[in-house]
Amino acid sequence: MTGNNKIPAEIAATIIDPKAFADDRRINDAFTFIRKEIPLGIAQPEGFDPFWVVSKFDDIKEVEQKGDIFICDERSVTLTNIEADKYVREIMGGSPHLVRSLVQMDNPDHHKYRILTQAWFMPQNLKKLEGRFREIARTFVNRMAEYDGECDFARDIALYYPLHVIMEILGVPEADEPRMLKLTQELFSPSDPEYSREAVGKESVEAQLALMMETVGEFNTYFTAMTDDRRANPRDDLASIIANGKVDDAPLGYLEAMSYYIIAATAGHDTTSNTVAGGMWALCEDPQSLQKLKADTSLIPGFIEESIRWVTPVKHFMRTATQDYELRGQTIKRGDWLYLAYPSGNRDEDIFNEPFRFDMQRSPNKHVSMGFGRHVCLGQHLARMEMRIFWEELIPRLNSVELAGTPLITEANFVSGPKSVPIRFEMNT
Repeated sequence: MTGNNKIPAEIAATIIDPKAFADDRRINDAFTFIRKEIPLGIAQPEGFDPFWVVSKFDDIKEVEQKGDIFICDERSVTLTNIEADKYVREIMGGSPHLVRSLVQMDNPDHHKYRILTQAWFMPQNLKKLEGRFREIARTFVNRMAEYDGECDFARDIALYYPLHVIMEILGVPEADEPRMLKLTQELFSPSDPEYSREAVGKESVEAQLALMMETVGEFNTYFTAMTDDRRANPRDDLASIIANGKVDDAPLGYLEAMSYYIIAATAGHDTTSNTVAGGMWALCEDPQSLQKLKADTSLIPGFIEESIRWVTPVKHFMRTATQDYELRGQTIKRGDWLYLAYPSGNRDEDIFNEPFRFDMQRSPNKHVSMGFGRHVCLGQHLARMEMRIFWEELIPRLNSVELAGTPLITEANFVSGPKSVPIRFEMNT
C-alpha cells in the first residue's frame, strides 16, 4: 500500500476500539480529526494490515457505487486482524468469511441471491403487512404503559419490537426469540462483556473466533432444521423462500442458505432496535421535539431519518480494490483494503449543517447508514416502515419523557447503538 498520509497511531487505534464506540465524544473526536486533517489516510493499528480510512461522505458513496472496482469477496468485509484472518482462512478452506451472505458477495452471485427475496422486501409487498405490524407495535406501546412511568426503553421496548417483527416475518416461533436475540448479541458484540459468550479479554484470537464459530454453529443447527421443515411444509414466510429458493436452477448451497437466514435474523432487527433506542434518547434530550411530533405526526419520517443518521448502527464495512483508482487525489492500489467509516460520513461538515445536532427536520438528509449502490440495505423499506408505525402508535400517547439515568452504548466496532436508555415518562392510557 502506498500513500503519504498516515493516520497517527493513537487515532488509528481509537477507530477500531470497541470501547471507543461506546463513548460518542471519543469516537466522534477521532473521526473529526481524520475528516479535517487526513480525509483519506492510511491506518495500521498494531496487528492489522494497513487500510485506507474513507472518512468523507462523498468518498464513501463513490466507493460503494463502484462495486466492480471495490469488492467484498476477496478479503473480510469487517475489519479483521492478521491473526484472525489467517485462522478463518484455515478453517474455511481459504475463504476470509465465516458466512457467505449478500454482504460478502459480489456480482454475479450477489444479484442472483438478492433477487430471491428482493420483491418480498419492496414497499408494495410490505404494505399488506402494515396492519399486523401495527398490532405488534400497539402491543409494545401498551407494554411500555404498564411500566407505570419508568423503564429502560432500550432493554424493555426497543430491543424486542423489531425482534418480534423480523422473527414473525422469518417464521421463527415467539418462544425462540430469546435464543435468536442472544445469538445476535454474541455475533455482533463479542467485545462487550455483557453479550460475549465468555469473559472478554482473556482468550487468544483463536479462542475468540472459536466462540464465534460456536455462535454460528448454533444458528446453523437451528436453521438447518427450519430448512428441512419448510421444504416439506412450505409456508407464507421468508424462511420458506430461502429454503426453496434456487440459484442457477439449483437449491441454495448449505453455507449460502445458512448465511441468508443469519443475516435476516440478525441485521433484520439489531440495527432497527439501535435506531429506535437512539431516537428515544434524542427525544429525552430535546423535549420540544416530542411536542412538535405530537402536534404534527407527518414529521415522524424525518425524525426516523435523523435517528438513522444519528445512531448509524453499522459502523463500517471493508472493501478491496481490484485495480488502481484515484480518490481524493490519492492513488488506491490494486489489492488495497478500504475502511468505510459510516459514522464519519454521517457527521461530514461538508454535507450536513451542524452535524452534531439532532435535527428531525433536517432536509435533505441523505445519510450513508443504508449504503449505496448494489449493496444498499435490502431491508431498508421494512426498517423504515416498522419504525414509522411504532412511533405513530407511541407519540400520540406519550405526554412527556426524560432520562432517568445515564444511557449506555454497546462496546462494538461493527454494529452498535444504545443498549440502555433509562427513562421517566407520562403516557395516556
